[in-house]
Amino acid sequence: MSKTSLNSIELCAGGGGQALGLERAGFGHEALVEIDPWARKTLNLNRPQWNVLEGDQADLTTFDPTPYKGIDLVAGGVPCPPFSKAGKQLGANDERDLFPDAVRVVDETRPKAVMLENVRGFLDAVFHDYRLNLKKQLKKLGYGLVDWHLYNASDFGVSQLRPRVVIVAIHNDYLDAFKWPTGGHETPPTVGQLLYPQMAANGWKGAAKWRDGADEIAPTLVGGSKKHGGPDLGPTRAKKAWAALGVNGMTLAEEAPERDFVGMPRLTVQMAAKVQGFPDDWIFAGKKTNAYRQVGNAFPPPVAAAVATNIRAAIENTQKIYAVA
Repeated sequence: MSKTSLNSIELCAGGGGQALGLERAGFGHEALVEIDPWARKTLNLNRPQWNVLEGDQADLTTFDPTPYKGIDLVAGGVPCPPFSKAGKQLGANDERDLFPDAVRVVDETRPKAVMLENVRGFLDAVFHDYRLNLKKQLKKLGYGLVDWHLYNASDFGVSQLRPRVVIVAIHNDYLDAFKWPTGGHETPPTVGQLLYPQMAANGWKGAAKWRDGADEIAPTLVGGSKKHGGPDLGPTRAKKAWAALGVNGMTLAEEAPERDFVGMPRLTVQMAAKVQGFPDDWIFAGKKTNAYRQVGNAFPPPVAAAVATNIRAAIENTQKIYAVA
């Protein structure tokens, strides 16, 4: 764990993917805002020292950020359905659009930097005006650099493609020092290589053969929406992609296959979490539906860590220059 010298508040923290990335990058957590009670339980279970807010403060629409004025970083993963191709892409007309609330928090805290993530659909042409308006609002608040970058999680060693948009705003005092991280320096393991120890945990005799056949990285994990059913690996096209890797995506399993299991195995919640880049010791609260929803919505920790590390460097390097001057 990195030494902490900078602090953050995180909005829509979910099951902790971005929070873990910030921790690895050396950011402390002054507050985590998350409306889902199961996700809050997950955060408290894994990091009891974090300040996971409750009551009205757990809802971004009623969160009062004024006690955190001057925080180093405001980060978050505001809901993606308003921009997702899997939905109607209603953007600002979607009741789940929380970008205005995130901007309000930025306005009331004036952090050194902002880091928000969302789905690839955020970059679609239909949202051109929406993006320009967001940039205009943040620039008006003193953020000279407001930019976004599309990353594939596999570029940072995660065993799935998972394209995600990261939006970064850097205050005028620090903007010249920020550089987007570059990935591609680490080849991710195949699904078989990644999950073999878990698949073989109960002595499944077919585990090695399955490992050798699951010889690609995973398709993007989906299935985190509350408007869809129970724990499965997404729509038909996603299930077909998983089937090509020898995985039954119709449901999730409680445990790894037994010794004499025959057929296509299912993922457990912990296997899906490993595909998202979570460490083995990160435990998700709730039964399969509530737990997998947290996994399916997560921002892979390695990607969050890469961007947050460069944000931290921009802040600290600029502070050193000021100190010398």
